[in-house]
Amino acid sequence: MSAEIISILALVAIFAIATVLPINMGALAFVAAFLVGTLAVGMTTADILDGFPAGLVLTLIGVTYLFAIAQNNGTVDLLVRGAVKLVAGRVALIPWIMFAVTAVLTAIGALSPAAVAIVAPIALGFAAKYRINPLLMGMMVVHGAQGGGFSPISVYGVTVNKVVADNGLPGSPLTVFLASLVFNIAIAVVLFLVFGGRELLSRRVGEEEVATERELATAGGAGQVVKGHGVRTTGDADDEPSTGRITAEQALTLVGLVTLAVLALAFDLDIGFVSITIATVLALFSAARHKGAVMQISWSTVLLIAGVLTFVYVLQEAGTIEYVGESVTKLGSPLLVALLLAYIGAVVSAFASSTAILGVAISLAVPFLLDGSIGAVGVVAALAVAATIVDVSPFSTNGALVLANAQDIDRDRFYKQMLGYSGAVVVIGPLVAWLVFVVPGWL
Repeated sequence: MSAEIISILALVAIFAIATVLPINMGALAFVAAFLVGTLAVGMTTADILDGFPAGLVLTLIGVTYLFAIAQNNGTVDLLVRGAVKLVAGRVALIPWIMFAVTAVLTAIGALSPAAVAIVAPIALGFAAKYRINPLLMGMMVVHGAQGGGFSPISVYGVTVNKVVADNGLPGSPLTVFLASLVFNIAIAVVLFLVFGGRELLSRRVGEEEVATERELATAGGAGQVVKGHGVRTTGDADDEPSTGRITAEQALTLVGLVTLAVLALAFDLDIGFVSITIATVLALFSAARHKGAVMQISWSTVLLIAGVLTFVYVLQEAGTIEYVGESVTKLGSPLLVALLLAYIGAVVSAFASSTAILGVAISLAVPFLLDGSIGAVGVVAALAVAATIVDVSPFSTNGALVLANAQDIDRDRFYKQMLGYSGAVVVIGPLVAWLVFVVPGWL
């Protein structure tokens, strides 16, 4: 049996075992990476560790550590209250503000993970405080980032346009950008309607606070915290009292968050190193207060993502992705090949780099695009959309950041919800993209 087939069977086994038994999928993936890598692919353990996603792990640790401190000293709540004023207390506008902010950040050139890392913790803070479905909030952030991700000056946009130009294909940067933006807006509308958005239309922030006070009274008084709503009370020893004034520590934290945004977005510095540096500086000013912040880092998520991505690296080294892609391109029918390439891009991108997969998928499509039997711009747009909308997966960088920053909720349940939603996106998204962008160019 070939290494490619063995690696595919191992991937199926990982999902099956993790579904049936309460075992962290990351741990299973590390075992599979070790066994498949050494026994089937001929890799050494040093080779396997080359695939360990050190940068992403550092980002997850740094960002969640920083926002744990920001949450503990009341800065996140401060940001939430400030943003609420911008929407005049209309709860239904909050998810759309999060979508728009991340879309603008990526459209002007910010890396998608950097934008999500900055916006997601604040968005999930809104979700906890105002009883908005956390899946709705988290996915609005990711889809916003992907919506703006193909502007001509963005990382995705530059990558796709370069691959198209290098291969002599007809291109339209504006079409690809608008295709991704409109597609993600459409998904966001569906998300909003399905996951509680219609109920938010009738709610305002003032009404939410009154309802929360009633829940607190029912729970046993103002000294209790209702888990899942992010409510802060005077009985919470670790929380800042709500005086309406910004404390010195909150002001310093705000400076740190602005510094993070500037260094990561404008100067393209590694967000993992920057965030953990800022978090450590903030901890120095109040070491005793924040000694428990490290325990708020989502270590189970770190294990999950690190293990799965390490095994994906073994899949790549085994030639599994190329094996599947080349098998598809031999089918002959350009329309069918375009659909299958969209699915390959979606499935692989849910676990690996969207940028890398975009280049591979478009390159595989070049031979039948050059003969003019099918519209090249439509196929490129479909592949671009299919390979990036799946970043909602908890195994992708953006999805992992959302999962790691989910506070005050059942993270295991949230993980399963993300897994179900991303599975639906993988199944439906490429097909819809193919129908909308590819089929009209073939008819």
